[in-house]
Amino acid sequence: MSFPVSIVSQGYRFLVAGVAIAAFLATISVSVSATAQEAQKTPDAAGAQVNDPLEPINRVTSGFNRVVRGAIINPLVDGYKAVTPEPVQKGVSNVISNLTEPITAGSSLLQGDTKNAATATQRFIVNSTLGFAGIKDEASGMGLRQRKEDLGQAAGADGIGSGPHIVLPILGPSNVRDATGAVITGIANPLGIISAADSANSYVKNKNEIDSADKAALDPYVVERDAYEQNRRFKINNGRRQAGGKQDFPSISSDEDTPPAAK
Repeated sequence: MSFPVSIVSQGYRFLVAGVAIAAFLATISVSVSATAQEAQKTPDAAGAQVNDPLEPINRVTSGFNRVVRGAIINPLVDGYKAVTPEPVQKGVSNVISNLTEPITAGSSLLQGDTKNAATATQRFIVNSTLGFAGIKDEASGMGLRQRKEDLGQAAGADGIGSGPHIVLPILGPSNVRDATGAVITGIANPLGIISAADSANSYVKNKNEIDSADKAALDPYVVERDAYEQNRRFKINNGRRQAGGKQDFPSISSDEDTPPAAK
């Protein structure tokens, strides 16, 4: 009986490995063609260069995502908030946030940030035990402040460029570096779904702010693109703004505290 299961398991591993290899090759391709793409970079609202050679395709996908959000996702979110008591919503949010701590620990280690890796590990142990599987955030009360990290941030901190901006169906704005990191995380982490759940949880908490920004924008695509890229640079720099730069993306709440000025 175990033989068919083994075949399925091996097939899945080959599949995800193939996806990872394809993503890796895409990253290499981006690096090789960076010079050719330089002319297709445009400045965002903060004056930084945004690599967006796929803008025509991205706009179509972005428009599709807004339709899906308005017709399906937003009603589901509103319904969830209407029937779920706030303490339960907070508990669910805490559980999801706690499950991202191993990702933060590993990503911090890749940057040589042993302090944040240790903090994330301690937070996971404390909240998984004293916090009843993460329902309560007991670690923050003990002075263990959360600063989330992922493989995209680790790669960016190590000097790897973002590559072209891409918009993923349903998942929204990203870039080649961050999308590759997400694929690898999904393969390495048996709870790979947690990253997607964390993104969904963030959207639930910030839906109103995102909707307001879209409605007020003359070009929602540019607002979403620039907000994503600026926010990622902000996180990669652990809260430090680049000299002469400004934060122009909407204020988005998070479970984590304001990151320190330096690693």
